[in-house]
Amino acid sequence: MAELHRFFYPGTLAAKSVVTLEADTAKHIWQVLRMDEGDKLMLTDGKGTIANGEIQFAERHKCNVKVLDTSFQERNGKRFHLCVGFTKNNARNEWLLEKATELGVASITPISSARFQKTHIRFDRWEKILQSAILQSQQSYLPVLSQLTTLQEVQQKFIDIPQKFIAHCMEDEAKTPLQELLKSAEDVAMLIGPEGDFTADEVTLCLKHGYRPVSLGKQRLRTETAAITAAAIFNLIS
Repeated sequence: MAELHRFFYPGTLAAKSVVTLEADTAKHIWQVLRMDEGDKLMLTDGKGTIANGEIQFAERHKCNVKVLDTSFQERNGKRFHLCVGFTKNNARNEWLLEKATELGVASITPISSARFQKTHIRFDRWEKILQSAILQSQQSYLPVLSQLTTLQEVQQKFIDIPQKFIAHCMEDEAKTPLQELLKSAEDVAMLIGPEGDFTADEVTLCLKHGYRPVSLGKQRLRTETAAITAAAIFNLIS
């Protein structure tokens, strides 16, 4: 039996209810996939709920789906919280968001730091990228995307996370390969600096708050490459 197409629905999914999908989703269903009344599909709310549904009505900008049944998928394993200094290149930022989501990160926090280069943050567009990525990778949980957050606020936000790491490029500071420090049963907060890296004072601040300096390999990596490398290492070990 062929795999059913998956779609994102931001509201409540309850058995026997009828939901109206967003206009962009309806257009894709009707115009691209050529689906129509009676066709089966799957929906997720990005919070663990999966629903089997049947199209009741479909046209270019509207699609009603009857929810046949629902199930809930527990989020197993530890969580990876990615905190990163986004670049001024939106294409690279969007690539980072897509790939980090495919790798199953629990949250993404854009960091405002001393060398942060102002970028145009379009959270509505970024949320759509996350939604598309969980559908493509067949996941049930949408990463939590935060507003721009200062480094000081990050310290408080993840104060209770047992494993906290920072990747920076200061050559006179000893670093341990990330894979040697990760413990498979604990949540992780990972800090990745902006282009130009964290300042020495910022690194010192993080170390005082329990962040351990780590290496992501021998090469000097771009911000988005470092972020995805860290998430991939986490995925292999968790």
